[in-house]
Amino acid sequence: MPLDTAFDTAARVLGPIDGRAAEVLTPEALALVAELHRALDGRRRGLLAAREARQARFDAGELPDFRAGTAGIRNGDWRVAPIPADLLDRRVEITGPTDRKMVINALNSGARVFMADFEDATSPTWENVVEGQVNLRDRWSGDLAFTDAATGKAYALNDRPAVLIVRPRGWHLLERNVEVDGQPVAGGLFDFALYLTHNARAALEAGSGPYFYLPKLESLEEAALWDDAFRIAQARLGLPAGTIKATVLIETITAAFEMDEILHALKDHIVGLNCGRWDYIFSTIKRLGLNPDFLTPDRGRMVMGEAFLRAYSLKLIATCHRRGAFAMGGMAAQIPVKNDEAANAAAFAKVRADKEREATDGHDGTWVAHPALVPVAMEVFDRLMPGPNQLDRLREDDRIGQAEMLEMHQGPRTEAGLRENIRVGVQYVEAWLNGRGAVPLYNLMEDAATAEISRTQVWQWLKHGAPLDDGRVVDELLVRALIDDEVTRMPRDLPRLAEAVELFTALCLAPTCEAFLTLPAYERLG
Repeated sequence: MPLDTAFDTAARVLGPIDGRAAEVLTPEALALVAELHRALDGRRRGLLAAREARQARFDAGELPDFRAGTAGIRNGDWRVAPIPADLLDRRVEITGPTDRKMVINALNSGARVFMADFEDATSPTWENVVEGQVNLRDRWSGDLAFTDAATGKAYALNDRPAVLIVRPRGWHLLERNVEVDGQPVAGGLFDFALYLTHNARAALEAGSGPYFYLPKLESLEEAALWDDAFRIAQARLGLPAGTIKATVLIETITAAFEMDEILHALKDHIVGLNCGRWDYIFSTIKRLGLNPDFLTPDRGRMVMGEAFLRAYSLKLIATCHRRGAFAMGGMAAQIPVKNDEAANAAAFAKVRADKEREATDGHDGTWVAHPALVPVAMEVFDRLMPGPNQLDRLREDDRIGQAEMLEMHQGPRTEAGLRENIRVGVQYVEAWLNGRGAVPLYNLMEDAATAEISRTQVWQWLKHGAPLDDGRVVDELLVRALIDDEVTRMPRDLPRLAEAVELFTALCLAPTCEAFLTLPAYERLG
């Protein structure tokens, strides 16, 4: 039965209230969801429409650039508010979904921070998002424990858990199981409101605070929308202004040209920016995909040490440190290879080199996807960053402009690269439809961002009839043949494989690039 809150009968839960769901779907939490929806949803929808209008301009040949009207912000002398003590050293952060065992293992991993992810690493089934909230509530109430039914192994928090930061869903995603005034609410506002209501005071009493990672922002206006959400929530819950602290992922090419402006819009609440490298590649393909000057090479050739990825990471460091904000590095997605020491050694060497580049450039910390990589990354930052951070590394001599930020990576396009996109994309979509958002594939931990690269790159190569290194061009006949062939090599026990193939193929062959694969996929979730 729908649950009407005592505070506001227009906030209705349409999903089942099973198990411990009522502990987080409380009248107080849903009243905050309703207030945020009424205050902000019109602006949210307007900003999503603005994204589409901007896409039309990109399709017509416009290029991303720094905004003329905000030069005063970029040139001004201002800094963000002070950073809380437990966020001053973030040298290694681990990320992952919010299932109970994962939360415990990540908090115990030895990383300084755990980002509990309701977005790219979570398939947003109703069960997943509600259970995730229960698990995070248990972290702060002291009740977080788990016993594996299959093995009998017990899991519990150690006495030095990582600092917890929560990533709500992006502005484009809805939570269809909760309505206000007959409209589904924004998934991000739902995730944010429930976590904040139940955990802000407990986190503060423990010497931490309500901390968030904000995904997929494309403009200062979208950052300002989150700032207003923070102010409304703080007022309703009686929290002092500036209590909520956020780190913004710079994972869209438009946001990369507005980093100063995003920091300024959130300056009372923000502590840093992060290089969301995989989504950044996806965003670049999506936004500039019809422009032949931005035809991409194989995914594996687009590395952080070169071209536009190198420029944006250095620009992020310089921008953040000038404003007293952290500049976080990107994800190492490698996972251990069972029973293959040589493969493990090679993978860990790649991670080590990547983290050495980040620490040497001036990043204040980095991301890993697996607990086994925590000591690898930690050793690098301990060696190259003896202090808690590198906020004093200003990089004032860097002169990175539009040209550098748009320098395309060079390299071949190969059948192997096309096959890799198909393998990863199809199998990830299949797992997502089955409720899993973080999926180990071919010794990497894949999430929605890498699946987005896979399908948008196939789409782009098809649009341009891209030449492969062997002289063939990418056309529909070739793509369909490779999909058919790759599917025959996939495990036979994937229950939604046919549906995943259908969806992935439709996205690749679509006349226009779908904004996010998770939008049509969400319609298929049970």
